Amino acid sequence: MASLKDSSDDHVLVEVKSSLRKLTLNRPKQLNVITFAMGSRVLDIFAECAKDSSVKLIIIKGKGRAFCAGGDVAAVLRDISQGNWRSGEVIYRKAYTVNYVIATYIKPLVSIVNGLVMGGGASAAIYGTFQVVTENTLFAMPETALGSFPDLGASYYLSRLPGFFGEYLGLTGARLDGAEMFACGLATHFVPSEKLSLLEEALENVDSSDPFVISSTISKFSEVPNLTEKSAYNRLNTINKCFSQRTVEEIVAALEKEAVDNKEDWISFSIKSLKKASPTSLKITLRSIREGRLQGIGQCFVREFRMICHVLQGETSNDFYEGCRAILLDKDRKPKSPLVNKEERKFVVAANTRHLTSNKGHEKSLGGFKIQFNKLLIILLL
Repeated sequence: MASLKDSSDDHVLVEVKSSLRKLTLNRPKQLNVITFAMGSRVLDIFAECAKDSSVKLIIIKGKGRAFCAGGDVAAVLRDISQGNWRSGEVIYRKAYTVNYVIATYIKPLVSIVNGLVMGGGASAAIYGTFQVVTENTLFAMPETALGSFPDLGASYYLSRLPGFFGEYLGLTGARLDGAEMFACGLATHFVPSEKLSLLEEALENVDSSDPFVISSTISKFSEVPNLTEKSAYNRLNTINKCFSQRTVEEIVAALEKEAVDNKEDWISFSIKSLKKASPTSLKITLRSIREGRLQGIGQCFVREFRMICHVLQGETSNDFYEGCRAILLDKDRKPKSPLVNKEERKFVVAANTRHLTSNKGHEKSLGGFKIQFNKLLIILLL
Protein backbone atom coordinates (compact mmCIF):
# COMPACT_ATOMS: atom_id res chain seq x y z
CA MET A 1 0.00 0.00 0.00
CA ALA A 2 1.34 3.41 -0.93
CA SER A 3 2.37 5.76 1.83
CA LEU A 4 0.55 9.05 2.18
CA LYS A 5 3.96 10.68 1.78
CA ASP A 6 4.65 8.91 -1.52
CA SER A 7 4.91 11.57 -4.25
CA SER A 8 5.24 9.14 -7.17
CA ASP A 9 1.72 9.88 -8.33
CA ASP A 10 1.34 13.63 -8.55
CA HIS A 11 -2.16 13.34 -10.01
CA VAL A 12 -3.57 12.87 -6.51
CA LEU A 13 -1.91 15.23 -4.05
CA VAL A 14 -2.18 14.64 -0.32
CA GLU A 15 -1.60 17.25 2.37
CA VAL A 16 -1.31 16.28 6.01
CA LYS A 17 -2.74 18.96 8.29
CA SER A 18 -2.90 17.71 11.87
CA SER A 19 -6.00 15.49 12.01
CA LEU A 20 -7.07 16.47 8.48
CA ARG A 21 -6.09 14.96 5.14
CA LYS A 22 -6.59 17.05 2.01
CA LEU A 23 -6.82 15.24 -1.34
CA THR A 24 -6.44 17.32 -4.51
CA LEU A 25 -7.17 15.86 -7.94
CA ASN A 26 -4.33 17.29 -9.99
CA ARG A 27 -4.98 16.98 -13.72
CA PRO A 28 -6.26 20.50 -14.39
CA LYS A 29 -5.64 20.42 -18.16
CA GLN A 30 -7.79 17.28 -18.37
CA LEU A 31 -10.43 18.74 -16.00
CA ASN A 32 -9.25 16.27 -13.35
CA VAL A 33 -10.62 13.24 -15.19
CA ILE A 34 -9.83 10.24 -12.99
CA THR A 35 -7.62 7.53 -14.49
CA PHE A 36 -7.36 3.93 -13.34
CA ALA A 37 -4.09 4.70 -11.53
CA MET A 38 -5.67 7.67 -9.76
CA GLY A 39 -8.53 5.46 -8.60
CA SER A 40 -6.05 2.98 -7.13
CA ARG A 41 -4.21 5.82 -5.40
CA VAL A 42 -7.42 7.19 -3.88
CA LEU A 43 -8.40 3.74 -2.56
CA ASP A 44 -4.98 3.30 -0.96
CA ILE A 45 -5.26 6.70 0.73
CA PHE A 46 -8.77 6.02 1.99
CA ALA A 47 -7.79 2.62 3.35
CA GLU A 48 -4.81 4.07 5.21
CA CYS A 49 -6.83 6.99 6.60
CA ALA A 50 -9.56 4.63 7.79
CA LYS A 51 -7.04 2.70 9.88
CA ASP A 52 -5.30 5.82 11.22
CA SER A 53 -7.12 6.94 14.36
CA SER A 54 -5.43 10.35 14.19
CA VAL A 55 -7.28 11.19 10.96
CA LYS A 56 -10.62 12.83 11.76
CA LEU A 57 -11.62 14.44 8.47
CA ILE A 58 -10.84 14.32 4.74
CA ILE A 59 -11.26 17.14 2.21
CA ILE A 60 -11.51 16.36 -1.51
CA LYS A 61 -11.14 19.07 -4.14
CA GLY A 62 -9.86 19.61 -7.67
CA LYS A 63 -7.09 21.83 -8.98
CA GLY A 64 -7.97 24.40 -11.62
CA ARG A 65 -11.40 25.13 -13.03
CA ALA A 66 -12.90 21.69 -12.40
CA PHE A 67 -13.57 19.45 -9.45
CA CYS A 68 -13.77 16.41 -11.71
CA ALA A 69 -15.21 15.81 -15.19
CA GLY A 70 -15.66 12.07 -14.67
CA GLY A 71 -13.70 8.99 -15.58
CA ASP A 72 -11.19 8.18 -18.32
CA VAL A 73 -13.66 7.44 -21.11
CA ALA A 74 -10.93 7.77 -23.75
CA ALA A 75 -9.14 4.73 -22.35
CA VAL A 76 -12.39 2.75 -22.38
CA LEU A 77 -13.08 3.68 -26.01
CA ARG A 78 -9.59 2.61 -27.07
CA ASP A 79 -10.22 -0.81 -25.57
CA ILE A 80 -13.66 -1.14 -27.14
CA SER A 81 -12.32 -0.16 -30.57
CA GLN A 82 -9.82 -3.02 -30.24
CA GLY A 83 -12.61 -5.45 -29.37
CA ASN A 84 -11.61 -5.65 -25.72
CA TRP A 85 -14.61 -4.54 -23.67
CA ARG A 86 -13.29 -6.48 -20.66
CA SER A 87 -10.55 -3.89 -20.12
CA GLY A 88 -13.24 -1.24 -20.06
CA GLU A 89 -15.09 -3.32 -17.49
CA VAL A 90 -11.98 -3.34 -15.28
CA ILE A 91 -11.72 0.46 -15.50
CA TYR A 92 -15.38 0.87 -14.59
CA ARG A 93 -15.11 -1.65 -11.74
CA LYS A 94 -12.37 0.52 -10.24
CA ALA A 95 -14.50 3.65 -10.64
CA TYR A 96 -17.52 1.98 -9.04
CA THR A 97 -15.40 0.76 -6.15
CA VAL A 98 -13.95 4.24 -5.51
CA ASN A 99 -17.39 5.84 -5.48
CA TYR A 100 -18.91 3.11 -3.33
CA VAL A 101 -16.14 3.57 -0.78
CA ILE A 102 -16.77 7.34 -0.79
CA ALA A 103 -20.51 6.73 -0.33
CA THR A 104 -20.00 4.38 2.62
CA TYR A 105 -16.84 5.81 4.17
CA ILE A 106 -16.56 5.66 7.94
CA LYS A 107 -15.03 9.13 8.39
CA PRO A 108 -16.45 12.52 7.35
CA LEU A 109 -15.64 13.71 3.83
CA VAL A 110 -15.96 17.31 2.67
CA SER A 111 -16.13 17.84 -1.10
CA ILE A 112 -15.20 21.38 -2.16
CA VAL A 113 -16.66 21.89 -5.64
CA ASN A 114 -15.43 25.22 -6.98
CA GLY A 115 -15.88 24.60 -10.69
CA LEU A 116 -17.06 22.04 -13.22
CA VAL A 117 -18.38 18.71 -11.95
CA MET A 118 -19.77 16.23 -14.45
CA GLY A 119 -20.80 12.60 -14.79
CA GLY A 120 -18.90 10.28 -12.50
CA GLY A 121 -17.16 13.27 -10.96
CA ALA A 122 -20.53 14.38 -9.63
CA SER A 123 -20.95 11.09 -7.78
CA ALA A 124 -17.51 11.48 -6.19
CA ALA A 125 -18.56 14.90 -4.90
CA ILE A 126 -22.16 14.18 -3.93
CA TYR A 127 -21.44 11.01 -1.98
CA GLY A 128 -19.20 12.86 0.46
CA THR A 129 -20.65 13.74 3.86
CA PHE A 130 -20.72 17.44 2.99
CA GLN A 131 -20.75 19.14 -0.41
CA VAL A 132 -19.54 22.74 -0.57
CA VAL A 133 -20.44 24.60 -3.77
CA THR A 134 -19.72 28.16 -4.91
CA GLU A 135 -20.78 30.70 -7.52
CA ASN A 136 -18.28 28.99 -9.87
CA THR A 137 -19.85 25.54 -9.62
CA LEU A 138 -21.34 23.97 -12.74
CA PHE A 139 -23.01 20.55 -12.55
CA ALA A 140 -24.16 18.35 -15.44
CA MET A 141 -24.97 14.72 -16.21
CA PRO A 142 -24.42 14.56 -20.02
CA GLU A 143 -24.48 10.77 -20.37
CA THR A 144 -27.58 10.41 -22.58
CA ALA A 145 -25.93 12.59 -25.22
CA LEU A 146 -22.93 10.24 -25.09
CA GLY A 147 -24.95 7.06 -25.54
CA SER A 148 -24.70 6.00 -21.89
CA PHE A 149 -26.66 6.63 -18.69
CA PRO A 150 -25.97 8.47 -15.39
CA ASP A 151 -24.04 5.84 -13.47
CA LEU A 152 -21.68 5.36 -10.51
CA GLY A 153 -24.64 5.44 -8.16
CA ALA A 154 -26.42 8.34 -9.84
CA SER A 155 -29.74 6.50 -9.91
CA TYR A 156 -29.71 6.56 -6.11
CA TYR A 157 -29.28 10.30 -5.57
CA LEU A 158 -31.14 11.49 -8.69
CA SER A 159 -34.19 9.47 -7.67
CA ARG A 160 -34.19 11.13 -4.25
CA LEU A 161 -34.28 14.72 -5.44
CA PRO A 162 -37.54 16.64 -4.96
CA GLY A 163 -40.36 15.47 -7.21
CA PHE A 164 -39.12 14.34 -10.62
CA PHE A 165 -36.22 16.78 -10.80
CA GLY A 166 -33.84 13.83 -11.01
CA GLU A 167 -35.51 12.54 -14.16
CA TYR A 168 -35.22 16.04 -15.64
CA LEU A 169 -31.47 16.23 -14.91
CA GLY A 170 -30.66 12.67 -15.94
CA LEU A 171 -32.59 12.66 -19.20
CA THR A 172 -31.82 16.15 -20.51
CA GLY A 173 -28.29 16.71 -19.18
CA ALA A 174 -29.41 20.12 -17.92
CA ARG A 175 -26.76 22.15 -16.12
CA LEU A 176 -27.08 23.50 -12.60
CA ASP A 177 -25.14 26.26 -10.91
CA GLY A 178 -24.09 26.16 -7.27
CA ALA A 179 -27.24 27.88 -6.04
CA GLU A 180 -29.43 25.32 -7.82
CA MET A 181 -27.39 22.42 -6.45
CA PHE A 182 -27.89 23.80 -2.96
CA ALA A 183 -31.61 24.42 -3.50
CA CYS A 184 -32.40 20.91 -4.79
CA GLY A 185 -30.30 19.12 -2.18
CA LEU A 186 -27.25 18.08 -4.20
CA ALA A 187 -25.08 20.26 -1.95
CA THR A 188 -25.16 20.86 1.79
CA HIS A 189 -23.48 24.29 1.83
CA PHE A 190 -22.95 27.28 -0.46
CA VAL A 191 -19.76 29.21 0.30
CA PRO A 192 -18.53 32.18 -1.78
CA SER A 193 -15.25 31.22 -3.46
CA GLU A 194 -13.44 34.13 -1.81
CA LYS A 195 -14.02 32.43 1.56
CA LEU A 196 -12.77 28.97 0.62
CA SER A 197 -9.23 29.51 1.88
CA LEU A 198 -10.60 30.64 5.23
CA LEU A 199 -12.92 27.63 5.32
CA GLU A 200 -10.08 25.20 4.67
CA GLU A 201 -7.99 26.87 7.37
CA ALA A 202 -10.87 26.53 9.83
CA LEU A 203 -11.37 22.85 8.95
CA GLU A 204 -7.67 22.22 9.56
CA ASN A 205 -8.27 23.21 13.17
CA VAL A 206 -11.27 20.92 13.67
CA ASP A 207 -9.94 18.01 15.66
CA SER A 208 -13.19 16.07 15.49
CA SER A 209 -15.12 13.58 13.37
CA ASP A 210 -18.42 14.81 14.76
CA PRO A 211 -20.57 15.77 11.73
CA PHE A 212 -22.35 18.45 13.75
CA VAL A 213 -19.05 20.13 14.64
CA ILE A 214 -17.88 19.99 11.02
CA SER A 215 -21.19 21.27 9.66
CA SER A 216 -21.19 24.09 12.18
CA THR A 217 -17.68 25.09 11.08
CA ILE A 218 -18.67 25.16 7.41
CA SER A 219 -21.84 27.10 8.21
CA LYS A 220 -19.76 29.99 9.59
CA PHE A 221 -18.69 30.71 6.02
CA SER A 222 -21.83 29.67 4.14
CA GLU A 223 -24.86 31.59 2.98
CA VAL A 224 -28.20 30.90 1.34
CA PRO A 225 -27.89 31.85 -2.35
CA ASN A 226 -30.66 33.24 -4.52
CA LEU A 227 -31.85 31.36 -7.58
CA THR A 228 -31.89 33.24 -10.85
CA GLU A 229 -35.31 34.12 -12.23
CA LYS A 230 -34.86 31.67 -15.12
CA SER A 231 -33.77 28.74 -12.95
CA ALA A 232 -35.59 25.56 -13.93
CA TYR A 233 -35.87 24.67 -10.25
CA ASN A 234 -38.37 27.51 -9.92
CA ARG A 235 -40.53 25.52 -12.35
CA LEU A 236 -40.58 22.31 -10.33
CA ASN A 237 -44.36 21.92 -10.59
CA THR A 238 -44.20 21.94 -14.38
CA ILE A 239 -41.19 19.63 -14.36
CA ASN A 240 -43.08 17.21 -12.14
CA LYS A 241 -46.08 17.25 -14.47
CA CYS A 242 -43.96 16.47 -17.53
CA PHE A 243 -41.25 14.17 -16.16
CA SER A 244 -43.58 12.04 -14.06
CA GLN A 245 -44.91 10.47 -17.25
CA ARG A 246 -44.45 6.72 -17.65
CA THR A 247 -42.33 6.64 -20.81
CA VAL A 248 -39.83 8.84 -22.62
CA GLU A 249 -42.30 9.32 -25.46
CA GLU A 250 -44.95 10.51 -23.00
CA ILE A 251 -42.46 12.89 -21.39
CA VAL A 252 -41.64 14.45 -24.76
CA ALA A 253 -45.34 14.71 -25.62
CA ALA A 254 -46.05 16.42 -22.29
CA LEU A 255 -43.25 18.92 -22.88
CA GLU A 256 -44.45 19.66 -26.41
CA LYS A 257 -47.97 20.23 -25.11
CA GLU A 258 -46.59 22.57 -22.44
CA ALA A 259 -44.53 24.43 -25.06
CA VAL A 260 -47.65 25.50 -26.97
CA ASP A 261 -48.43 28.18 -24.39
CA ASN A 262 -45.15 28.27 -22.46
CA LYS A 263 -42.11 29.62 -24.31
CA GLU A 264 -39.63 29.35 -21.43
CA ASP A 265 -36.09 28.39 -22.38
CA TRP A 266 -35.89 25.28 -20.21
CA ILE A 267 -38.81 23.66 -22.04
CA SER A 268 -37.38 24.19 -25.53
CA PHE A 269 -33.96 23.07 -24.23
CA SER A 270 -35.47 19.89 -22.78
CA ILE A 271 -37.30 18.98 -25.99
CA LYS A 272 -34.22 19.62 -28.11
CA SER A 273 -31.96 17.64 -25.77
CA LEU A 274 -34.30 14.65 -25.63
CA LYS A 275 -34.62 14.52 -29.41
CA LYS A 276 -30.84 14.72 -29.92
CA ALA A 277 -29.94 12.14 -27.26
CA SER A 278 -29.56 8.42 -27.82
CA PRO A 279 -33.07 6.86 -27.72
CA THR A 280 -31.62 3.77 -26.09
CA SER A 281 -29.85 5.81 -23.42
CA LEU A 282 -33.01 7.72 -22.60
CA LYS A 283 -34.94 4.48 -22.04
CA ILE A 284 -32.15 3.03 -19.92
CA THR A 285 -31.79 6.21 -17.87
CA LEU A 286 -35.49 6.54 -17.11
CA ARG A 287 -35.76 2.94 -16.00
CA SER A 288 -32.60 3.20 -13.92
CA ILE A 289 -33.79 6.25 -11.99
CA ARG A 290 -37.22 4.71 -11.43
CA GLU A 291 -35.67 1.49 -10.11
CA GLY A 292 -33.20 3.46 -8.00
CA ARG A 293 -36.10 5.05 -6.14
CA LEU A 294 -36.94 1.62 -4.71
CA GLN A 295 -33.41 0.41 -3.99
CA GLY A 296 -30.68 0.97 -1.43
CA ILE A 297 -27.35 2.48 -2.32
CA GLY A 298 -25.53 -0.85 -2.62
CA GLN A 299 -28.25 -2.27 -4.85
CA CYS A 300 -28.01 0.75 -7.15
CA PHE A 301 -24.25 0.37 -7.50
CA VAL A 302 -24.42 -3.35 -8.31
CA ARG A 303 -27.32 -2.92 -10.77
CA GLU A 304 -25.63 -0.03 -12.57
CA PHE A 305 -22.40 -1.99 -12.85
CA ARG A 306 -24.30 -4.81 -14.54
CA MET A 307 -25.88 -2.26 -16.87
CA ILE A 308 -22.59 -0.64 -17.89
CA CYS A 309 -21.15 -4.07 -18.74
CA HIS A 310 -24.01 -4.58 -21.21
CA VAL A 311 -23.48 -1.09 -22.64
CA LEU A 312 -19.73 -1.61 -23.07
CA GLN A 313 -20.39 -4.71 -25.15
CA GLY A 314 -22.77 -2.82 -27.40
CA GLU A 315 -25.59 -5.22 -26.58
CA THR A 316 -28.16 -2.43 -26.59
CA SER A 317 -26.68 -0.31 -29.40
CA ASN A 318 -23.42 1.17 -30.65
CA ASP A 319 -24.44 4.58 -29.29
CA PHE A 320 -21.94 4.64 -26.41
CA TYR A 321 -18.92 4.25 -28.68
CA GLU A 322 -20.25 6.61 -31.35
CA GLY A 323 -21.51 9.26 -28.92
CA CYS A 324 -18.25 9.42 -26.98
CA ARG A 325 -16.19 9.36 -30.17
CA ALA A 326 -18.14 12.20 -31.77
CA ILE A 327 -18.29 14.43 -28.69
CA LEU A 328 -15.23 13.61 -26.58
CA LEU A 329 -12.58 12.28 -28.96
CA ASP A 330 -12.94 13.41 -32.58
CA LYS A 331 -15.26 16.24 -31.51
CA ASP A 332 -17.01 16.32 -34.88
CA ARG A 333 -20.32 16.12 -32.99
CA LYS A 334 -21.63 13.87 -35.76
CA PRO A 335 -22.30 10.38 -34.42
CA LYS A 336 -23.01 7.87 -37.16
CA SER A 337 -26.66 7.03 -37.78
CA PRO A 338 -28.15 4.08 -35.87
CA LEU A 339 -27.93 0.73 -37.62
CA VAL A 340 -31.71 0.38 -37.44
CA ASN A 341 -34.42 2.73 -38.60
CA LYS A 342 -36.63 4.70 -36.24
CA GLU A 343 -39.45 2.15 -36.05
CA GLU A 344 -37.07 -0.77 -35.57
CA ARG A 345 -35.19 1.20 -32.91
CA LYS A 346 -38.37 1.49 -30.82
CA PHE A 347 -38.67 -2.30 -30.72
CA VAL A 348 -34.98 -2.88 -30.04
CA VAL A 349 -34.93 -0.34 -27.20
CA ALA A 350 -38.01 -1.84 -25.56
CA ALA A 351 -36.55 -5.34 -25.76
CA ASN A 352 -33.05 -4.49 -24.60
CA THR A 353 -33.95 -2.45 -21.54
CA ARG A 354 -35.64 -5.50 -20.04
CA HIS A 355 -32.44 -7.53 -19.74
CA LEU A 356 -29.98 -4.81 -18.76
CA THR A 357 -30.08 -5.60 -15.06
CA SER A 358 -29.43 -9.28 -15.68
CA ASN A 359 -25.99 -10.61 -14.77
CA LYS A 360 -26.17 -13.29 -17.46
CA GLY A 361 -22.76 -13.44 -19.09
CA HIS A 362 -21.34 -11.13 -16.43
CA GLU A 363 -21.29 -13.42 -13.41
CA LYS A 364 -17.49 -13.25 -13.27
CA SER A 365 -17.41 -9.46 -13.58
CA LEU A 366 -20.14 -8.88 -11.06
CA GLY A 367 -18.73 -11.46 -8.68
CA GLY A 368 -15.36 -9.76 -8.77
CA PHE A 369 -17.04 -6.45 -8.14
CA LYS A 370 -18.86 -7.78 -5.06
CA ILE A 371 -15.73 -9.47 -3.76
CA GLN A 372 -13.73 -6.28 -4.22
CA PHE A 373 -16.41 -4.38 -2.30
CA ASN A 374 -16.26 -6.87 0.55
CA LYS A 375 -12.47 -6.85 0.72
CA LEU A 376 -12.39 -3.07 0.80
CA LEU A 377 -15.03 -2.88 3.50
CA ILE A 378 -13.08 -5.35 5.62
CA ILE A 379 -9.89 -3.30 5.15
CA LEU A 380 -11.63 -0.03 5.92
CA LEU A 381 -13.26 -1.38 9.06
CA LEU A 382 -10.06 -2.80 10.56
